[in-house]
This record gives sequence, C-alpha cells and structure tokens, in this order.
Amino acid sequence: MYKNIKVVNVGYLILIVLGVLLVFSTVFSGKNRGDGTQYLSENDLSCEGCNVLVIGFDALQANHVSHLGYKKITTPTLDTLASNGVSFSRNFSVASWTVPSFMSYFTSLYPSEHGVVNKFVTFTENEKVISNLKKISPQVLTLADAFKSAGYITGGFTGDAGVNSIFGYGQGFDTYTDETTFGSIEGSASHALSWLDEHQGEKFFMFLHGYDAHGQFSGVGPDYKPTFAHGADEQYEITPERQRELREKGLSDGDLLLDKGEVSAWNAWYDSKIFDADARIGVFLSELEKRNLLESLVVVVISDHGTEIYEHRRFDHGYSLYNELIRVPLVISVPNQENSFISDVQVRSIDLAPTLFDITGITINDDWKNQIRGSSLVPVLTGEEKNNRPVFSSTDYRNYTHKRSYIDDGSWKLIYTLETGESELYNLKDDLSEYKDLATIFPDRVENMKNILFEQLLRTGENVDGKWEIGCLPVYNDQCI
Repeated sequence: MYKNIKVVNVGYLILIVLGVLLVFSTVFSGKNRGDGTQYLSENDLSCEGCNVLVIGFDALQANHVSHLGYKKITTPTLDTLASNGVSFSRNFSVASWTVPSFMSYFTSLYPSEHGVVNKFVTFTENEKVISNLKKISPQVLTLADAFKSAGYITGGFTGDAGVNSIFGYGQGFDTYTDETTFGSIEGSASHALSWLDEHQGEKFFMFLHGYDAHGQFSGVGPDYKPTFAHGADEQYEITPERQRELREKGLSDGDLLLDKGEVSAWNAWYDSKIFDADARIGVFLSELEKRNLLESLVVVVISDHGTEIYEHRRFDHGYSLYNELIRVPLVISVPNQENSFISDVQVRSIDLAPTLFDITGITINDDWKNQIRGSSLVPVLTGEEKNNRPVFSSTDYRNYTHKRSYIDDGSWKLIYTLETGESELYNLKDDLSEYKDLATIFPDRVENMKNILFEQLLRTGENVDGKWEIGCLPVYNDQCI
C-alpha cells in the first residue's frame, strides 16, 4: 500500500513520487472509464477495525488535480493514493466554502439541517452570536462521535479558521488543535504525529487539515517562489493581500477585468501551493510508514470547496455555486485493495460518512442512521450502482447572497438565487465550464428543475416562501464594522 512514496530535499521541500508518470498510462489504463472498469469486490473494501485518516485538503479545485486530467503534475501524492485506491472525478460538495462544507462531510447533513451556515448567527453592534453545532443543533452527531463510540481514540489537527472548534468542529474529538489561523498541513502534522506517538497501539480516527492551497494561507509571503511560475509572472503582485483585495472588489463591484498574463500568474501561484501541500501530505504519510501504520489505515482525501481563479471573473469562493467551487476531489485508499480506478459516477460530500461506516464495519446507533442524508459509495465501487446521484448545494456566504443549486443526472444544472428569484441554467455536457446561461431559452426546464429544488429545500427545513434578507455576517475581522 502507498508504494513508492519517497521524500527528497532539493531546495524547498519537493516531493517526488516514483512512477507518477505511469498513473495515466498504466495504473488507470482500462480501469477508469466505460466497459473496461474493473470494479472492486466487497473484500477489497472491507477493513473492519482499521484506523481511519481523513485529510482535509482545503480549497482544492478538482480541475487542478493531476490524475483527474490537469496538465501539470500538481498532486503526485494524491495521484499515488488514487493509484492504490479509487478517485471520484465527479464528487460535489454541498456547500462552496469551509464553515458549512466540512460540517456536511462530518454529519451527512445538508447545511440547512446542521445549521452551521455562517460563522455568526447574529452580528450587530450589540449582539454577536457565533454559530456552534451543539447550540444550533444539539441532536446532531459527527463522524468523530461515531468512531469514538466504536472504541476509537479521535484526534483532529487543523489550520483553524473555518474549522475552528468554536463552531463545533471539535465535537467528538478527544484532542483537537486549531491554534494557527490559516495554518499549514505541516503544523497540523506535527501535532498529529506527537499524538500518535503518545497513543501507540490504540485504534484511531484522525482528521488532518491545512489551508496550504487557500488564498489566505498564512505561510505564503512576498518572497514566495512558486514552483510553476514563469519569469513574466514577476511583474504582477501575486500575494494573499492582493488576492484578498480582488475577492472583496469582486463582491462589491461585480466582474473583475484582468489580463491573461495576470490570470496565468495567479494559476501558477495556486498550482504551486497545491504542489507544496501535496508534498507535505507525502511527508506525513512517510512518517506514518516509519511507524508501521499504513498497512491497517484507510486514507481519505477530501476538499471542502474549490476556489475561483477568474473562471467567472472573480476570485476566492463562497459567493456562488459554479463547478470550480463545488467540484472537489475525493480519494479513498483501503489497505490491500487489488484494483484501482477513477469513478465517473456523480456523488456528494454527504456520502462520505456512510461510506466510512461501511468500510470499517463500525456499528452506529439509530440516531446516526436517522441522520444520514447520503448513501454509502460501496455499491458504486463494486459496480452495483452506476447512476449519478442528484446534487443539491447551497451558500449563504456572509449573508451576502443566498444561492441554491441542483444538478440532475449530470446533464443539467440550475443555480437559483433566493433573494432575487433569478435562475441560471447550464448544460453540463456541452458547457462544463458554465459559461452559457440557457435559462431564457429553456424556461420549462428551469421551472421543472426549480420545483425539484424547492421540494428538496422544504425537505431540509428551508422556508422557500420567506424573504431572504441580505446583510453582513463577517468571515474576516475587518468586515461588518
């Protein structure tokens, strides 16, 4: 398992995974598409009593992952994990930013159901109420709760910010660290390894997370040298401060106007941060290998959301539900798995929890069973289920907007803005980038999809007939003051 992971120090930390170029020509050949798919057996996917590692690779857009077709080798570690497991090319998050998104992974609930949809419930001069899972939805259970009840020790090691314990992310964890805002996987890994060394021989569930690819990653300064940069990139200000400025300008003014050279420079910066984060994950897995932990470890890599690098003439995430924001990687690697492939079945972030329960064979109580909104992915991996699952996503980012989306069998996508009643319709088979809005051309399809979307909203506790107010709920300290 996890063969050929080696770390070499050449200048700045660079990860070289031997054989990564074979990922496309050999590992997935004849396995990843169409009738040639070699599905997994239930034995491949059974790992009863195994340890579980969930890696939260924050802000990773699926379009920038090498083994999913990206032109640059940005993710050699993820590619190697996928070559020893399965990767989902069409995994969608049910939210487009961190605070609600990871909570949906952890609870198998939609954001409106777990209730943690913004950092604040109320933010006025006289009243500031932080969102907290236990206060908003005291009955809701988390993945950590489930594994702790099953006899696992539970540890969460994170980059703070949107997964801070104050929002309820620490629920069910014996240990949870979140002391560095927009912290790195490297810092999280340091805590995680110390924790593992203190609990040798104990069965564990771990969440490892970092903001290394995020636009506001605190480990990137003005002297950062992007791996994929070109000489021409130096004429542009490519920094977290500038990214923040562009994000806010896009929100306040609408579409931005940048030249191709600057967009290319931003992509090089993003790809380089992804590569660095991937390398740090490789280092962490190597440390686990030294501790003989890999042979009984289920490894999952997820991302909460992607991020826009000017695809729709804005920057960052949260404000909309385009695919660059909600289509994210999902890689699952199980020890001693014989076959590997890329699944093209459309799946959702809410499917992770029941999948892990299936793979590890842990017993969950009736409260958990009633809570689950997703479905196990094991039938997809064994070939018993081949139909695309409907995707419903939402964002109430900063109370700046209230958008909801629905993707049907993978052909059509509706984005509906609740505060304005405006619809956007995209044919994903012809227009995967969502550049051509067909809402006025196919009004009947819009109405049909909107009805399905509204039925879903009612099922998940949304008041579709209510007035959706726009206001200000801050994400950063300099907002709403």
